[in-house]
Amino acid sequence: SASASASASASAASSASSLRASSDGDAAAEDEAAALRSRAEELRSQIRSMEEGLGDRRREYSRPPPPPQTAAEEDPPRGMSLKGKRVLVTGANGRLGSMVCRRLLREHPEVAEVVAQVHYVGEGEFRTTRGWGRLSYEVGAEDGVGRIGAAWSEDRRATYTWTEDMEGYNLQNLRVVEAELLDPVQCATITEGVDCVIWCATDFNGNRPRAISGLNVAFLFRAVADPTKGRVEIEGLRNVLGGLKNAKQSKRWNRDLTGGAPGSSSGRGPNDPVDVVLVSTAPDAYPDFETPFGTFNGLKREGEGILNDEFPSLGGAVLRMGRYEDNFVDEGLDVLMEEEEDGGEVEGEGEQRKDRRRINRRDAARAAVQALTEERVLGKTVEVWTAERG
Repeated sequence: SASASASASASAASSASSLRASSDGDAAAEDEAAALRSRAEELRSQIRSMEEGLGDRRREYSRPPPPPQTAAEEDPPRGMSLKGKRVLVTGANGRLGSMVCRRLLREHPEVAEVVAQVHYVGEGEFRTTRGWGRLSYEVGAEDGVGRIGAAWSEDRRATYTWTEDMEGYNLQNLRVVEAELLDPVQCATITEGVDCVIWCATDFNGNRPRAISGLNVAFLFRAVADPTKGRVEIEGLRNVLGGLKNAKQSKRWNRDLTGGAPGSSSGRGPNDPVDVVLVSTAPDAYPDFETPFGTFNGLKREGEGILNDEFPSLGGAVLRMGRYEDNFVDEGLDVLMEEEEDGGEVEGEGEQRKDRRRINRRDAARAAVQALTEERVLGKTVEVWTAERG
C-alpha cells in the first residue's frame, strides 16, 4: 500500500514536469514567430522606402533583347540556298576560277566548303600547276603576316600567318585539291560529297589554246606526248559531270535508306541550288580558231551539249559569257542576260551586234556564283554581258 502511494506520487510529479516543459517550448516558439513577423515587417518597410526613392524610374525599365539565334534555331532557307552545301570550282587557279572562289568564300559564309580544283599538267620537270599564286592572291591568303627566309639560307620559302583582319575571308571553308580533269578516277574522288559545281576550267586563253597563246611548255608536252589523252572542255567535263551524278545518286540512296526528307522525282530537294553552272563562251565573242581537236566554237557547243543531253538528271545552267575585257570595261556593272531560243540563237534584238558584248571577269564571277541560286536560269542557256564596245 505504501509502495503504491509512492509510485502514484512519482507519476504525478513526472506529468507536471512534462506540462511545464511543453508550456516553455510553446512560449519559445511563439517568441520566435513574433521575431520573424517583426523582421518581415521591417523588410517590407525597407522595400516601400526603396520603391518611393525610385519613383517613376521603375517604369523606364525595358526587357533586354533576346539572345541571337543559333544556327539550329534560324529560320529554314526559302528557295534555293547554299547553306551547308559543298561547292566544287574547277579551274580554280585560273583568272575566272580564282575570282569565283573569292566571291563564294566572302559573300556566302553559309557554304560548308569550297573545293578549289587546281589543274596540273605535265610530268617530272615539265609538271606545272599554273597559277597557284593567283588563287592565293584572290582569296586573300597572302594578306597575313608574311615571312621569307634569307637568300643564303636553305629554307627560302615564303609563309603567311593568319591575322584577325582576315576573319571575313572565311579561309577555313576553302579546300584546295590537285586533280587532273582528264582522269575519271580523280574526278570521281573530288566530286564525292559535292552538292554543286561551277565549271571554269578551260584549255583556252580567249579563243586560242594555252599551249600556243602562252607558249606553256607543260601544255605543249601534253599535246605532243599524248595527243589522244583528251580535251578538258569535252572529256574533262564529262568526267566531272559523271562523278557528280554518281555522288548525287549515292546521297539520294543514303537519304532514302535513312528516311531523310524526300526530294523531287529528279532527286532535287526544295532548297537545292543549281547542280552545275557551266561557264561557256558566246558564239560571237571571239573569232573561231581551228585546233587539232576541233574548232574553238565547236568545242564550246559540244561541251554544252554534254551537260544538256548526256546528264539530264543534273539541273544545269549554261552561261555564255561575252568577250572578257578587264582593262576597258568597269566591274560592278549590271549583269545582262538573254535566253537562248530553241533554234540555237539567243532571243533579243535581232539586229544587235552580239560580237560587241563585253564583260569584266569579276562580274562574270559574280554572275556564275549568283546562278547557283537563281531559279530563272535552271535548265537554260543564256548569254551574259555587262557592256558593249567596238
